[in-house]
Amino acid sequence: MAIIPDTKDWTWVLDRPCPECGFDADSLTPQDVARRLDTALPRWDAVLGRDDVLERPDSSTWSPLEYAYHVRDLFEVFRRRLGLMLAEDGARFEDWDQDATAAEKAYADADPAVVREELAEQGGLIRDAFAGVPEDAYERRGLRSNGSEFTVLTLARYFLHDVEHHLYDVRG
Repeated sequence: MAIIPDTKDWTWVLDRPCPECGFDADSLTPQDVARRLDTALPRWDAVLGRDDVLERPDSSTWSPLEYAYHVRDLFEVFRRRLGLMLAEDGARFEDWDQDATAAEKAYADADPAVVREELAEQGGLIRDAFAGVPEDAYERRGLRSNGSEFTVLTLARYFLHDVEHHLYDVRG
């Protein structure tokens, strides 16, 4: 069975806690997101060192490696989006089809050591990018291709939920 694409609009996590992973976005700043990435990055490193990193829990769910590779790409996409918002209020984001990216990059066949190195590098870059956001930029806006509007604050919160929720997904 193939992986079924997730078509849910997860922006609701900005309004209420996630009942699955417990994430609560309320009042997080970009600097809080940076600090929580300092906690999440070693946890992702541990995931990539697990014996079961290549194993899918079932035929329709990504392996820990595939989730980690997705998070690595998430770091890069959101760093680009944050940069656009800081450079231009009202920035528009290019479309990102994460399922197409997973197939195109063959996430399941990746080398865990390479993903581990790249995830750490990209994680450090996005952490530093969020840590450096000035308070007067929090309300700058960006627009996703599906019409969802974000501020720098809500983008940071939405991003962190994805990172932490996927740690929930791969809990051993």
